[in-house]
Parts: sequence; C-alpha cells; structure tokens
Amino acid sequence: MQRLVSSLFLVLILLFSTTVFAADPLAAWQPEFDPSGAEYTYLLSTVAHPAIEGGTVGYRIRDRIWKESHGRLYVDYRPISQLGGEKDVLRKLKMGAVQGMLISSVLAPNVSPRLGIVNLPFLIASFSKLEKFRQSEELFRAYGMDAEEKGVIVADFTGYGSYGWATKTPVKTLEDARTQLFRIAQAPVNVDLYKAWGIPFTVMPWPDVPQALQTGVISGLDHTPIVCNITKKFNVAKNYTNIDYAQGLYIHLINKTWFNRLPEDLQQLLSRIIKEESQQVRALTEQQQRDQIAAAKANGVEFFELPAVEKAKLVKLAEPVVQKWGEKIGLDYLNKVREMLKD
Repeated sequence: MQRLVSSLFLVLILLFSTTVFAADPLAAWQPEFDPSGAEYTYLLSTVAHPAIEGGTVGYRIRDRIWKESHGRLYVDYRPISQLGGEKDVLRKLKMGAVQGMLISSVLAPNVSPRLGIVNLPFLIASFSKLEKFRQSEELFRAYGMDAEEKGVIVADFTGYGSYGWATKTPVKTLEDARTQLFRIAQAPVNVDLYKAWGIPFTVMPWPDVPQALQTGVISGLDHTPIVCNITKKFNVAKNYTNIDYAQGLYIHLINKTWFNRLPEDLQQLLSRIIKEESQQVRALTEQQQRDQIAAAKANGVEFFELPAVEKAKLVKLAEPVVQKWGEKIGLDYLNKVREMLKD
C-alpha cells in the first residue's frame, strides 16, 4: 500500500511539472545569447507579468544592453515575483542583494513619500498627463531626489493602465459604488481615499483576489482594464466603470551603490537605454489598454463612464486626501506638479 501511494505521488509530481513547463509564461522570453561571460550582472525584479506591456521593459532593456555593451553587462530580469514579494525584494534592493526592481506605484511610497504623488487621485490621471510629467526633467529629478538620498536611484517608469472599478453588478453612481465591497491595494493612500469616498473596501493580497471574487467575499476590484482582462478577473466581474483617477506604474529603482561601481560608460548606457525603452513601453501600454478594453467588450464585459457630476463628487471628497499626502510629499512640489498639469 505504501509503495502504491508513493507511486501515485510521483505520478502527480510529474503531471504537475509537465503542466508547468507546458504553460511556462517565460518560455518566449529566454535570451538568444549566452550571458555567462558578462563582466557585470544587473539582477532586476518585478511582480509584473510579461503579458503586460509595462512588464516587458526588463527584457527589452536586457537585449539592448547586451548588444550595445558588447556582452559586458547582463540584465538578469526576473518578472512574476520570482525573487519574492515586493516588500521582500525592496529590502534586498536596499541591501544590494538585488540591484534593481520595477516596484508598483502603490508600494513605492515605502521608499519615499514623494513617489506616492502618482497615486494621488485625479492628479496624474491620464496617459497624456503622465507623459507630460515624465518629460519635465526638473519635476522628474525632484520626484526621485529623496529616494536617491536614501541610496535608491529612480531611473524611470512604465505602467499598467488607468485605475477604475471592475464589479459584478453595474456601478454608474457613487451610491452604486457604496453598495459594493472593493478589494484595494495594500497602500495607505488608497485606504485614505476609500475612507474619504465612503466606499466599503478591504485590503487584500493580490493572490487572494480570484477566490474572493468567486466566493463573493468581495464584489468589486479597484484596478486597471489591462490587469483585469489579462488575469481573467473579468470572467467574474463583468462590469467596468472608468474612473481614471490614477495611472498604475512600475517604477524602475536601482541600488545606488551598485550603480556607482559600474564603469562610467556602462552607467551612461544603462541610464540611456532604460529611459528610451521605458518611453516606448509607455506608448505601448496606452495602446494595450485600448486593445484589452476591446477584447473584454467582445467577451461580454460592459463598460461605463461615470457621469461628470458623479466624478465631481469623487474629486471633491478626495481633496483632503490630496492635501494630507501633499504635506508628506511636499506641498511646494505638489503645487508645481498641479500647475504644470492643469488644463
């Protein structure tokens, strides 16, 4: 009997392994070169999935760096949390065990409160405003200044789209939203925002979301159309209300000590390629959002625009949150960003 159980256990392991390899999401992204001879290695982590354009940037940087450095620098890119959760990786980044990470904008304020400015509601809330913010070298330099003083370089960012509400039943007004229970990210800004809006919420780790939606523990999800469609959340929550209150970002952080030890030519090369590829991927992300919305609509997901009068209520209720976090970010800096982005 014990031999039979052991045999069955072995079969299950083999079947599971076969399934994993057959569905390996990274198979198409293996390098077309042998990195073993590199003089320097840049270990880069993210929670992002390469099916999301914002998550492809590490591979794009990897291949260009290898070619243009003539094999001197290898970017060892590890998406899908291969090196651990964001909080763990952030600790490793600060210690230098990991040299870089694409950190989600909701966790980035743990590095520096100023990085949380992109989470403030209705401030940098569209693709065009995000790009305008990034193209201001003065504002972008100030954006990463506090983090750099703490030993972390803010190199650039990509994204994963515009935030809104995926729900099981349609949400067309603020009162509709208040009948839902939303899962929100583990970020203090988001907690303050939902309290100000008077909308029921729960903070929940991302891996717990699918079962929570299926079982009715939550009825809504605060996220982007790209993520909701690619990760199949629209299979259960088949309604989406465009709020466009913030852009989700993957912010590219580099351990400053490691970077300063690179030869100067490689420092310049890495910085330039990160900037160029990040800008290209931001444009691809905007197109991907349009494509994912179209694909979701074709599969029966209904999309709603929150009426202007309802959106105005959200903006008004959110202003105290903006002011509270503005004090942590720096009100002078916040006002400069607001002035630059005003219509």
